[in-house]
Amino acid sequence: MKDSSMADLDRIDHGILRLLQRDGRLSNADLAKAVNISPATCHRRTQRLFEEGHISGVHAQINPETVGLGALVMVGVVLDRSTPESFAALEAAVCEMKELLDCHLVAGDFDYLLKIRVRDMADFNALHSKMLIALPGVRQIRSFFVMKEVKENALLAF
Repeated sequence: MKDSSMADLDRIDHGILRLLQRDGRLSNADLAKAVNISPATCHRRTQRLFEEGHISGVHAQINPETVGLGALVMVGVVLDRSTPESFAALEAAVCEMKELLDCHLVAGDFDYLLKIRVRDMADFNALHSKMLIALPGVRQIRSFFVMKEVKENALLAF
């Protein structure tokens, strides 16, 4: 990945990024037409956006309800110690958890904020008792069941 910033992108690049963010399945021809450039130029620009790391992937957005993962839980984690070793150990352990969607090192009341998808509360209880409490260096875990997802996977505004 090359060192590049948003300042290096022009209005056509921004247009390509906005359109692909809304619909990653757009054909190159449709994308080129929408940003008013030739398909060959559009393909080169899109490839450059991938190579420079502006586009990190194209994915299908799955409805969690329809695949049996309707419960969303946010988990705040506080570590015993704030050392590079304790951070590294926790991060290595959570990267092995397939149920874990996101893990963020945060400032504030918690050291980490985890986002987890499970079937239901019983499923989370099993996950909590076998995996979460076994995480290395953890002093405290606080779990918050999401009652309503008001805004999820919002598009980046630029």
